[in-house]
Amino acid sequence: MSIPRVVVAAPSSGAGKTTVAVGLMAALRLAGHRVAGFKVGPDYIDPGFHAVATGRPGRNLDPMLSGEERVAPLFAHGAAGADLAVVEGVMGLYDGALGTEGYASTAHVSKLLRAPIVLVVDASAAGRSVGAVVAGFVSFDTGVRIVGVILNKVGSDRHEAEVRAGVAPTGVPVLGVLRRDTRLTVPSRHLGLIPADEQREQAVTAVEAAAELVRQGVDLEAFVAAAKAASELDVEAWDPAAEVSPAEEGRPVIAMAGGPVFSFRYTETAELLTAAGAEVVTFDPLHEPLPEATSALYLGGGFPELHAEALSDNAELRKQVATEIAAGLPVVAECAGLLYLCRELDGHQLTGVLPATARMTSRLTLGYRTAIAATTTAIFDEGRRVRGHEFHRTTVEYDSDVDSAWYLPGGVQEGVARPKIHASYLHLHWTATPDVPARFVAAARVYAGLEK
Repeated sequence: MSIPRVVVAAPSSGAGKTTVAVGLMAALRLAGHRVAGFKVGPDYIDPGFHAVATGRPGRNLDPMLSGEERVAPLFAHGAAGADLAVVEGVMGLYDGALGTEGYASTAHVSKLLRAPIVLVVDASAAGRSVGAVVAGFVSFDTGVRIVGVILNKVGSDRHEAEVRAGVAPTGVPVLGVLRRDTRLTVPSRHLGLIPADEQREQAVTAVEAAAELVRQGVDLEAFVAAAKAASELDVEAWDPAAEVSPAEEGRPVIAMAGGPVFSFRYTETAELLTAAGAEVVTFDPLHEPLPEATSALYLGGGFPELHAEALSDNAELRKQVATEIAAGLPVVAECAGLLYLCRELDGHQLTGVLPATARMTSRLTLGYRTAIAATTTAIFDEGRRVRGHEFHRTTVEYDSDVDSAWYLPGGVQEGVARPKIHASYLHLHWTATPDVPARFVAAARVYAGLEK
């Protein structure tokens, strides 16, 4: 596989790599390229902006969640049909899971993809010292290939000249210089940027502004040349059809929550469910009922705490969900989905499927988790070990004892498990557990009457 590709990285968070990566994707698309966009790590929000910029689904590359061995195959799958790929890094270039010497870092993923790196450096508070930063990052790990620098937030021509003079001795070419631009401000909240699906018009405006900034300040021909210098990647593309086997007859409908509230889900989730024999139908819980003939329900993550009143106002759906689940409808609920199944969220009535209330807090819960299934369900067997990710500021308080979904490190029990329900804060990347979507579809087939 020889698709041109570049990883856009930075010395630290806040350098502007999302702006630059999104701007590059959009500018290259406008220049006639078919661009595939990727994000290192478990982030859901940045891939939404990648999708706006490229017109293709945004995808994640995360060795922690999908497994190191699947990163390159997933990249090849996501890049199919594109002529160039841009991979946005996470945090600082060498920052990975704590205590692992950089596992799942941007540098780690760049090595797995055999991809060159363009370093985005925030030059707003430095001059020649930027050269020392670049030199340090180049020499820190000789297995990482930094092929260019984009200077961000440069204040003036004099400032640019000073920074360029500092970088010149490193031998790393400056591929672009971007000036400060207030049009690039995207609304943010307690978990980062507001998802593109939630503020579509603002997202499009921000992407267009980033594209114009990049078009004016970056040598796109030099960037493409750097991408074309990527080493050959000898890998077979990941194929959902090779991971699961569909039944011979009948396709049960799996309703997948979408819209502004439930935008946190990995692209491969629907692909695996489809390959396993389901008809995946996305619906918006703010306004719509369950799709006709729904035989299973997938509730992903998002920001229900910002839309609790509107979710409550869709009383028809709340009642429908509660009724169908009581009748045995299989459900997988992650994070926002867990909250939706509670009796209420911040005082707003929800489905009441679970004997619990949910509320916002000031405490951020964030990080990878190794979890063990605490209870056997249609989806998981007790004792099943998985790796997931938590990302929320809400908490759930149960009125009575429940069967937990997971045992987390330290003996913590989390989530709720019932024979046909698996609900928790944990986000999983099902590419690492293809039996999970297969079992979910099998449960849907039973509910639909296609199997006993």
